[in-house]
Amino acid sequence: MFKTIQSSNIYIIYNSELIDDVSGCFDENYWQKKNAIIGCAQGRGTTWFIQLPLLQAALRHYRRGGLFGKVISDSYFFIGYNKTRSIAEFHLLNHLKDEGVNVPTPIAARVVRNHIFYQADLLSEKISNASDLVGLLQERRLTKQEYFEIGKEIKKLHQSQVNHTDLNIHNILLDTSSTVWIIDFDKCYQQDGEGWKEANINRLLRSFRKEVKKRAIHWDENDWEPLFAGYKANIS
Repeated sequence: MFKTIQSSNIYIIYNSELIDDVSGCFDENYWQKKNAIIGCAQGRGTTWFIQLPLLQAALRHYRRGGLFGKVISDSYFFIGYNKTRSIAEFHLLNHLKDEGVNVPTPIAARVVRNHIFYQADLLSEKISNASDLVGLLQERRLTKQEYFEIGKEIKKLHQSQVNHTDLNIHNILLDTSSTVWIIDFDKCYQQDGEGWKEANINRLLRSFRKEVKKRAIHWDENDWEPLFAGYKANIS
C-alpha cells in the first residue's frame, strides 16, 4: 500500500491505493490543469482542496510561523527523512488511523532537499461536511453528548500515546453526523508515560476560555464537565 520514490534530493512516500501518480501532485498548477481544485484556505500559506477519485484532499506546503518565519519561510534543517515535518506527520497519521482515532488519512508526503535544508509538502484527506469547534460555537451551543464524544476521541488519542502539542478547538472538528475528528499533527509525536496528558487537556481548556473572550463563542465552564466525563470514560 505504501510506496516510496527517492532520488538524490527528493523523497516521496504515498498510499498507492489512494493515488497512483505523484509526479505533479504537490503542485497546485498540476491540479488546476485537471480542474480538480475545489477550494482553498488561507493560513501561513494556502491550503488547496482537491477532488481525487476516492476522496477529497488537502494539499499543504509547510511554512514557518513567528518572526523566524519572516526570514526563512519554508526551509528546515535536515537531519534525516523520517524526522522531516511531512514524513513524520504522514507516519503519525497512519499510526493513529491504525489505533482507530478519527484523523485525516495521509495520502502522500514529499521532502525536497537543498544541501542541509529541506522543504516539505503533505497531501492528506479533507474531512468533508465538517466544521471546527470555533465555527460551530459561534453559531450554537454543543450538546452534552457532543462534548462527551469529543472527550472520548481525545482519550483515544492519548491511549495511542500521541502528544498533540497544539490541542485547541481549531483542531477539533464535528461533521454533519456528529463524528469527532482531530486534525493538524505537525510537530506532534508519540510519547511514553502519562504526565504530559494532563497538560494536553489543560491546553484545550485554555483554548475554550481564550475563544470565549476573543469571539464570544457559546461556551461556559459547565460545558467542560461532559467533555471531561467523556475523557474519563472507559473505552474498549
